[in-house]
Amino acid sequence: MKRVLITGAAGFLGSHLCDRFINEGFYVIGMDNLITGDLKNIAHLFKNEHFEFYHHDVTKFVHVPGNLDYILHFASPASPIDYLKIPIQTLKVGSLGTHNLLGLAKAKNARILIASTSEVYGDPLIHPQTEYYYGNVNTIGPRGVYDEAKRFQESLTMAYHNFHGLETRIVRIFNTYGPRMRLNDGRVIPAFMGQALRGEDLTIFGDGNQTRSFCYVDDQIEGIFRLLMSDYHLPVNIGNPNEITINDFAKEIIQLTGTDQKIVYKPLPENDPLQRQPDTSLAKKILNWEAKTDRKTGLQKTFDYFKTLSAEELQKEEHKDFSKYIY
Repeated sequence: MKRVLITGAAGFLGSHLCDRFINEGFYVIGMDNLITGDLKNIAHLFKNEHFEFYHHDVTKFVHVPGNLDYILHFASPASPIDYLKIPIQTLKVGSLGTHNLLGLAKAKNARILIASTSEVYGDPLIHPQTEYYYGNVNTIGPRGVYDEAKRFQESLTMAYHNFHGLETRIVRIFNTYGPRMRLNDGRVIPAFMGQALRGEDLTIFGDGNQTRSFCYVDDQIEGIFRLLMSDYHLPVNIGNPNEITINDFAKEIIQLTGTDQKIVYKPLPENDPLQRQPDTSLAKKILNWEAKTDRKTGLQKTFDYFKTLSAEELQKEEHKDFSKYIY
């Protein structure tokens, strides 16, 4: 059997990747230090003879016995509520963690795919964003710890590709949503749906005219899988180019949830991008991929998942003690 290591395996995207590779007939090794991941996302895999889990922080030396064919590096805080609480760990997982995993890939002669992000474009000056745009990022702003960790990660990956001849892939992930998102992770879809389920008003930061485009998780996983199996080593955007303002999106959520919440406005966070829309023509050309799930269908599936959460889970805030991870 082909063997694959997936870091960040207990997270939102990581857990869906574990499912996909199990279904594709791979032996899957999941790895996560559980800072933001949750074992419940992969609990259904624990009895599977083709899955094993390592509780480990990839910023420390990574050892996996036996051969590896592929590595997917998805370990990283990915929400502002996380990387503003653990900025040092966010920088370390993008730098030291990536270095450790590139070294492991070199030692195992494995192909490695690095999860980058649309945040490498910062608050973009071109629209939509193509892979050839270098970005507009504030290196010392509050979001810089995440943006620059990912930009450095891309540079380090390309250095290993060019200097060592390592088989590398880089996916730039745009806003993705679906089941297993954390309800209180600060991103707009779980935030709006959580507020609707609790009967609270929907909170928009800024005037609501900023735009986002949302890709359903199944489409995102398909794009990642195709990129890994391709022979293309430069960055590729994977996302849904169907753009919507946050104001219009809030109205969609109210209609979906059947609630009568009001919309309240608060100040826009510093360096929050005003436009986010991927140009996915390269993915279509190279991978024959494009997002297929319409937003109404994807949002309904996501809302159905959140409705299964207990009342306690709906009410709780994120109070995890991050202090032990800042070093």
